[in-house]
Amino acid sequence: MIRHIVFFTAKEKSDIDQIIEGLSVLTSIPCARRLEIAANRKSDQLGNDVDVVVYGEFDSETDLAAYKMHDLYREAIRRVRPLRELRFAADYELSTNVHFAGMAGVSQAPPLSRLSGRG
Repeated sequence: MIRHIVFFTAKEKSDIDQIIEGLSVLTSIPCARRLEIAANRKSDQLGNDVDVVVYGEFDSETDLAAYKMHDLYREAIRRVRPLRELRFAADYELSTNVHFAGMAGVSQAPPLSRLSGRG
């Protein structure tokens, strides 16, 4: 599974709702397993520069590529680009390189082959 996370800053803080509205068209693209658009709560003690977050989960690189090629993706860019200052994106695959904390403490994610039953 690929996780796709994008952070946006607004040129004008008064445009944050309009950025969220423009990005919300992305939720109609069928390629994502999960897609969320949200305003940053700005509750971090070290920095609150990010205004809007996009979080997506995709089953494969093919699905992520199809999402980025979709007409609604281009529509979101058309709506949001004039309103945003910065855009930072990161994609990573849930793999043995991912460290996470759970009820049993910090561990590594099992290989995808064990998660999906494929070996």
